[in-house]
Amino acid sequence: MKIVITGGPGTGKTSIINKLEDIGHTVFHESSREIIQKYKKLGHNQLFLSDPIKFSEILLENRIRQFEDADKLNFKNVFFDRGIPDILAYLSYKNVSFGKNFDDPSNNLRYDYVFIAEPWEKIFKNDEERYESFEELKIINKHIKTTYSGNGYDYFILPEDSIEQRVNFIIKTIK
Repeated sequence: MKIVITGGPGTGKTSIINKLEDIGHTVFHESSREIIQKYKKLGHNQLFLSDPIKFSEILLENRIRQFEDADKLNFKNVFFDRGIPDILAYLSYKNVSFGKNFDDPSNNLRYDYVFIAEPWEKIFKNDEERYESFEELKIINKHIKTTYSGNGYDYFILPEDSIEQRVNFIIKTIK
């Protein structure tokens, strides 16, 4: 099964993915930070802000590759730190038009479960790659929910709880 852990920035997704990996699950990590850091070295302070389509095309290529790589693995469950529909959600959040090259993969490459980590002020932090405010995070969260729903997904909201309890919730739900 392909399982997405999604949500806005600073909601605990990566901590959950890391914990899942620590306890032996197969995971695919988010590649946004790598792209941001690579392009910062090339003189682009925030590629998503300066060229959202280029950033999203690179990200889409990475996410498609992760999805296809997961198909090659012989594991029962594979977890993803964000899914392909997240790209559409962020473009929608920034009010950027996108074409069929984004819609098709989002519609055709399907995940089995989607878990959303909602804005949680207690754990939210900014950093060099995470520039959004908590208020912006709440808006992004709405776009993520709308995008996944619009792509025909039901999703589960992760509880505001410890990483261990959030992971337990995920494992119990997919069994």
